[in-house]
Amino acid sequence: MSVSLPQVVLLGRPNVGKSTLFNRLIRSNRAITHDRPGITRDRLEGVVRRKKQVLFTLVDTGGVNLLQSDGRDFQASSSMEEEIFNQVRKAIASASALVIVVDGREGLLPLDEYVVDLARRSNLPLLCVVNKVDGEEQRHKLMADFHALGLPLLPLSAAHGYNVSELIDQIADLLNLPKNPEALADENIAAEQPLRLAMLGRPNAGKSSLVNALIGDDRLIISSEAGTTRDSVDVLAKINGHEYVFVDTAGVRKKTKITDTVERYSVNSALKSTSKAQITLLTLDAKEGLGAQDKRLIDLLATRKTPFLILLNKIDLLTAKELNFARKSLAEALSFCAHVPILPVSAKDHLGLKKILPMADKIMAECRLRVPTGQLNRAMNEVLSAHQPPIVNHARPRFYYLTQAESEPPTFVFFVSDATRVTETYLRYLERGLRRLFKIEHAPIRMHLRSTHGQKDAAKKS
Repeated sequence: MSVSLPQVVLLGRPNVGKSTLFNRLIRSNRAITHDRPGITRDRLEGVVRRKKQVLFTLVDTGGVNLLQSDGRDFQASSSMEEEIFNQVRKAIASASALVIVVDGREGLLPLDEYVVDLARRSNLPLLCVVNKVDGEEQRHKLMADFHALGLPLLPLSAAHGYNVSELIDQIADLLNLPKNPEALADENIAAEQPLRLAMLGRPNAGKSSLVNALIGDDRLIISSEAGTTRDSVDVLAKINGHEYVFVDTAGVRKKTKITDTVERYSVNSALKSTSKAQITLLTLDAKEGLGAQDKRLIDLLATRKTPFLILLNKIDLLTAKELNFARKSLAEALSFCAHVPILPVSAKDHLGLKKILPMADKIMAECRLRVPTGQLNRAMNEVLSAHQPPIVNHARPRFYYLTQAESEPPTFVFFVSDATRVTETYLRYLERGLRRLFKIEHAPIRMHLRSTHGQKDAAKKS
């Protein structure tokens, strides 16, 4: 995703196959696809590539689900449908070209004609895709109705890939993209890779509201209805001269409470996003306090050594005394990962928001730390001299040297005489020492012990 790429928007009524086509074109199962109509709500964005050529940003939109009654114009039937339609209009406003997706099996419907009329009013280049045409033998039968639209038509099957390459070629022609594949190569799109920030938390913790507040735009649908966000949505924003990608995710409930298949997909996508992002912003509801599911998420992130910070949201609903109590209680619960910063914020009143991105940048800088081996071993000797490891099974483990295996997060390997003799308590002492000496305040650290000098290799992690 890049702000410099042209944007192509997929439009259509629900269940015509926009999300399936989106996934096919970006070559990733980013959008949740399901037989149930209306799954997609927020705008999803991905990049379409061909070999080494980056062509354009593709935008998937929620289905235009409007009703017509008493001869009046089409109207939204609910506040949620109106919010989805607002997102469709915003997508059109920032588009370079529009691709209208219709269902060849169902034929031309009045709502299809309404979508085409909406698209025409944009004065953008248009193309109509007749989806669910599984081959040439079905082409004429399933496309007959749609010639009445007066648009260029392309039959294809998003599910089976029929004519998808032709679609990419036709979109490239609509955008007048250069034929030279080097002209839009990956490395020429943006020199700086944006920092990816995953929003994680229980339903209604305020993740989408925080993203909207940080970017200064109603980019994501906000609703008091739990489960409004379904797909993991990437939102690219340039703030204070730096680009960030906010990955908004569905609220994560306890597994035993999830009975709906769509919610299960959404939760799996949310958890997967934390492993693909560089920093996770775990969002908690300050009014509700630290719940059992919040504790599970914290334990998951800490165990995985995921770089994360905690946003204690909705502090506008607390008194000063209640906020102090909430912060103290949360800090006590985080004693096993005390390096994780806690930021009290309010998406509604824009309190504390200016601290979030600088803290994320700081954590990322710490994660990228590389320490020369000589400096590492001087630090190890300093820590060992201050406090020798305790004797275990009649012998004191000997530490030989220390190396850094990797960064993101910093991973250190101690070579010792016998790793099984090093206690967890002493390993935590070593971690605190390294944090102090190398100024690693908030990033996670991986610590490994490796036996050497004739002993069997053993690894102990913390």
